[in-house]
Amino acid sequence: MNIVIGSDHAGYELKKHIAAYLHPKENYVVIDVGSHSDEPVDYPDYAEAVGRAIKEGRAERGILICGSGVGASVAANKIVGIRAGLCHDIYSAHQGVEHDAMNVLALGARVIGPALARELVRAFLLAEFSGEERYRLRLAKVKALEASR
Repeated sequence: MNIVIGSDHAGYELKKHIAAYLHPKENYVVIDVGSHSDEPVDYPDYAEAVGRAIKEGRAERGILICGSGVGASVAANKIVGIRAGLCHDIYSAHQGVEHDAMNVLALGARVIGPALARELVRAFLLAEFSGEERYRLRLAKVKALEASR
């Protein structure tokens, strides 16, 4: 699975940690869209880069990190076809995929530490959309909301 990962300056160190965690895993290819330092940058630029990689088919899932995870999540959800969820607990990280077809995991580097981040990423990447009828119907309604913009 191709995974795109991006962060602003606040998330840079956690992004490096997650990329290193994923790198040795045999089924993951990590596409790092930046930032590449802790110099101040704007999270919407990285939300766009992550979203674009998914929309263009270069990645199946994305991980987006900023200080709280809120701004990154808000920005990513403005991109048609992106369903980003801010998760700081393991249940939400897998349930967001299973029930809501979440394709971007947003994390807050100033909220969680590296150990929890690894567990959240693992839960997110191992989860699959269940495809149950009720979830497909809800996803269709979400897509209709996007189309009405």
